[in-house]
Amino acid sequence: MAATAQVRGISRVLEKLEKSVKDGNFYEAHQMYRTLYFRYLGQKKYKELKDMLYNGALLFLEHDQQLSGADLAILLVDVLEKSEENDYVTWASKLSKVFGRLSSLTPERDTFLAHAIRWSSKGSTHGHPVFHRSIALVYWEEKNYAQARHHFIYSQDGKSCAKLLIEFHMKQGFKGEADLFIAQAVLQYLCLKNKNTANQTFTSYTEQHPRIRRTSPPYLFPLLNFIWFLLKAIESQKLQTFAVLCEQYEPSIKRDPCYIQYLDKIGQIFFGLQPPRQERSGGLFGNIFESFLGSLEDDSDDEPVHQQRSTASHQTPSTSTSSRQSATERLVENQDLD
Repeated sequence: MAATAQVRGISRVLEKLEKSVKDGNFYEAHQMYRTLYFRYLGQKKYKELKDMLYNGALLFLEHDQQLSGADLAILLVDVLEKSEENDYVTWASKLSKVFGRLSSLTPERDTFLAHAIRWSSKGSTHGHPVFHRSIALVYWEEKNYAQARHHFIYSQDGKSCAKLLIEFHMKQGFKGEADLFIAQAVLQYLCLKNKNTANQTFTSYTEQHPRIRRTSPPYLFPLLNFIWFLLKAIESQKLQTFAVLCEQYEPSIKRDPCYIQYLDKIGQIFFGLQPPRQERSGGLFGNIFESFLGSLEDDSDDEPVHQQRSTASHQTPSTSTSSRQSATERLVENQDLD
């Protein structure tokens, strides 16, 4: 009986709050929501509190009360943290809905997002992948391609990421940058140890992009050939393969200074490359080949790879795409990367 009466009491309060908002008494309603927030929080009525704040935030936003809606949204995330809520999938959908209703011109929107990612990080190092995907879709709908891309990188939805990257390139990129848009995304996925999504994104992008439409080499862009071989090489995790591959495609790699940093980390994650010593001046390539040469004495399978590297070392940066690809294909075959 007491529980039933309590539920009826809460329902009456919520109805009164909703009426106040609909009648335009926004300040009064906002203060009532905050009063109930502190009351329910003290009583640890987390379920009622989460429902109240979620519905209240949406109600304010429906009436274009951005500041009040944002305030309740931030309080909602605070309750999710305090209640140790771990249903990340359900709340990812709800929080992204609130985020989508918040105006991009509202400063508190970024605060809300930062708090929400921090809460979801308890289920994943960088924030829950499902939540990042939901936020990416909101940004994509707003045509904020850069932010959509950022959040897709922390998701596991390679197919949607590929579609976003294609649209991003077609709308805002230069024709000759089709390879750059996908290369950076794949390298960043790999730096996050997410090779499955990296593969899915690359495959979907190269299959669907109107300037590529290929499922395997030879690609028109040398950088795409490099990425394809890199993804294959990761399956073998052999440093020798990685070393020769980087040497073969050094001109393409040097198109963006960030690639060298990404590849250094990828080498450490997947190929056992040692972190560079501060005093070493050779950068990524010096680090790779020092580790590569040092491993030759201990690897009984190194001779074929060494021969391939010797051939590659006599090629100049002007070597054609087909020549680099042919040499790399032989290397892949020798390393059983099919």
